[in-house]
Amino acid sequence: MTGGTGVPPSGHGEFVELSEDVSDSPLWNADLAPTSLASRTWSTYHIAALWIGMSVVITTYTLASGLMQQGMTWRQALTTILLGNAIVLVPMILNAHAGTKYGVSFPVLCRAAFGVKGANVPAVLRAIVACGWFGIQTWIGALALEALLTAAWPAWATVPGSIAIAFAVFWLVQVAIIVRGLDGIKKLEAWSAPLLVGGGLLLLWWAVANGGGLGNVLAESPKLQQGSTPFWTLFPAALTANVGYWATLSLNIPDFTRYAKSQRSQALGQALGLPLTMTAFAFLGVAVTSATIVIFGEAVWDPVVLIARIGSPAVVIFGALVILAAQISTNMAANVVSPANDFSSLAPKRISYVTGGLITAALGIMMMPWKLYADASAYIFTWLIGYSSLMGAIGGVLIADYWVLRKQELSLPDLFSVRGRYSYSNGVNPKAMVALALSILPVAPGFVRAAMTPGGVVANPTAFDHLYTYAWFVTFALSAVIYLVLMRNRRS
Repeated sequence: MTGGTGVPPSGHGEFVELSEDVSDSPLWNADLAPTSLASRTWSTYHIAALWIGMSVVITTYTLASGLMQQGMTWRQALTTILLGNAIVLVPMILNAHAGTKYGVSFPVLCRAAFGVKGANVPAVLRAIVACGWFGIQTWIGALALEALLTAAWPAWATVPGSIAIAFAVFWLVQVAIIVRGLDGIKKLEAWSAPLLVGGGLLLLWWAVANGGGLGNVLAESPKLQQGSTPFWTLFPAALTANVGYWATLSLNIPDFTRYAKSQRSQALGQALGLPLTMTAFAFLGVAVTSATIVIFGEAVWDPVVLIARIGSPAVVIFGALVILAAQISTNMAANVVSPANDFSSLAPKRISYVTGGLITAALGIMMMPWKLYADASAYIFTWLIGYSSLMGAIGGVLIADYWVLRKQELSLPDLFSVRGRYSYSNGVNPKAMVALALSILPVAPGFVRAAMTPGGVVANPTAFDHLYTYAWFVTFALSAVIYLVLMRNRRS
C-alpha cells in the first residue's frame, strides 16, 4: 500500500505525490524530495533529446572503432552496439517507471530495497563510476579545447603545460555550470541535441564528399580491422561492454524521469533516443574514420585530431565547439546529476545537490582519466565490463524489489522515515547486501585477470574469465534471484 499520496484527476494512478510533510527527517532535503505533479513537465521530446545529448559524444564515436581494432567488421560492430543498447533499454525503462510514478530519484528509490541507510552503498558505487566517467569526458573535452586554442592561436602549442591548462579551464567551466544547479539540464539538452546532430551530419557529409562516396568509404573499412580475433570470440565481451556503457544510467534514470509527463513519455522518449542514436553515431565514426584512409592515407581515429587536420581555422574552431558542447551536455546529464544526488543522500542535511556535484568534479580528477581512456581495448574490456558487473548486481535487486516483490507499490513517507517500513535492521536490509555481494563474487576473478592483462583480453581464458565476459548479465540475474529467494517471506 502507498501512503501519504495523491492521485491526479485522470484516476489511473500513473502519478503519486507526497502529501505529508517529511522535511524534518534527516533523510530529506529539497533536492532529494519527490517532485510535485506540477513539476513533471518533460515530454517525449525532452527525454529523447536528453538521450541524444548524452549519446552524441566522442566515446560513442570511437566505440565501433575500438571493436574493429580487435577484428570485427563494421557491420558486426554496429550490430553489437545496437543489440547492447536494445538490451539495456529494458532495465532502463523498468527502473524509470518508479521515477515517473513517485517522483523519486535513484538514491531514494534504493531505500526501498537496501534500507534507508543501506541505500548509500549502491548510491556510492554508482557515484564512483560516474566520477570516473566525468573525468574521462572532461579529459576528452580538454583535448578539443586544446585543438580549438591551437587553431585560433598557433603559438598556443608551444605554451608549457598547454594541455593541463586546457583541462583546468574545461573543468572550471563545468564547475561553474554545476554551481548553477539542476535547472539548466532540461534546456541544455533540448538546445544541444539539434546542434550535435547537425554537427555530426556535417562531418559525415565532409567524409562522403571527399572520400568518393559512401560505398567507396565503407570499402576501406576492412583496413580498420587491426586484430584477427574471431567474431564469436569477441562478441560476448563486446556485447557486455555495450550494455555496460549505459548500465549506470539504467540505474539512475529515475533522476530524470521523475520530471516526465507520463510513463509513455519516458518509455517512448528513451526508445527513440537511445538505441538509434548510439548506433547511428557509432556508424558515423566508422564512416568518417574509413574516409580518412582515402583522404589522408591513414586512419585518423580521434575526431579531435581529425578536426585539427581538416583545414581552415574556422572549420577547426566550429568542430571543436561542437565537440565541447557534446562533452558538456553529456557530462552534465550523465555524470553529474546522479553522483550529485548520490553524495547528497549520504548526509542530506549537510550535502546539497551542488555540493555533491563539486565532490564529483574533484574525484573526477583524482581518478586520472587520461589513463582510463589511454587504451581503447582496456577501456572496453576492463573499464566498461568491470563496472557493468557492479551496475548489473544493483539493477537486479532494484527491479526484483520494485516489480516482483512490491508490484510497483511504494510508501513515499516511509522512504524518508528512519523507523518506517524500509528501516529493516538499523536502516540496512542485510538480504539485499548479501544478494549484492554474492552476485559479484563469480565475476571478480575474471575482472582481476583482465585488469592485470595488457589490453584486457586474456589469452587462455578460464571458466571465471568466460563468466566475466558476461559480467552484467551474470550479476543482474544472480542478484535478482538471490534477493527474491532471501526475501520470499517478506510481505511489506
